[in-house]
Amino acid sequence: MTLALFSALLGFAFVTTVTPGPNNLMLMASGANFGFRRTLPHMLGIVGGVCLMAFLVGAGLMALFETVPALEMALGILSVGYLLWLAFKIATAAPLGDSAAAGSPMTVWQAAAFQWVNPKAWAMCLSAVTLYAPDRSILSVAIVTGAFALVAFPAISVWAWLGTVIRQWLSSAVRLRAFNVGMAALLIASLYPLLSWT
Repeated sequence: MTLALFSALLGFAFVTTVTPGPNNLMLMASGANFGFRRTLPHMLGIVGGVCLMAFLVGAGLMALFETVPALEMALGILSVGYLLWLAFKIATAAPLGDSAAAGSPMTVWQAAAFQWVNPKAWAMCLSAVTLYAPDRSILSVAIVTGAFALVAFPAISVWAWLGTVIRQWLSSAVRLRAFNVGMAALLIASLYPLLSWT
């Protein structure tokens, strides 16, 4: 892979991870509800989950989807159901003072596992492998994985930080409820690309 192509890959990885989607909306809600430090495991899980997905997609999952198209439909249905459940959990989150008793941010393992039902993560990984590792060799797939590992954490941490910035404003239970309902609505809206994908 040439330096110019690798630079383009880094740009692709950054843009796809920094733009709004289920991960970033949930990080913003987590930052607002639990603070940046308690959201760190969630962020690390996202990075690890996306990197593992990119590698496995390039190493053979893409070929499996091409061979058995029904798997793609099943994944879409599972993703929609899980994201609707998450939207409900965000919309009904407890006020800041009660959040420790009522829930906790995602763990590393939960966030990593979430990537497998995250339509944006699938789209990112499938596109990255198609564009930047078309031969699906282990080296080219590893380079794609490495690009996501380099840029994903700084890109997604912006969203958790934004959540902490508005945390003070959300000290009002009414504003927090409106914020959480808004985040849940945006999470549901993020399903639109998935509905056209399935």
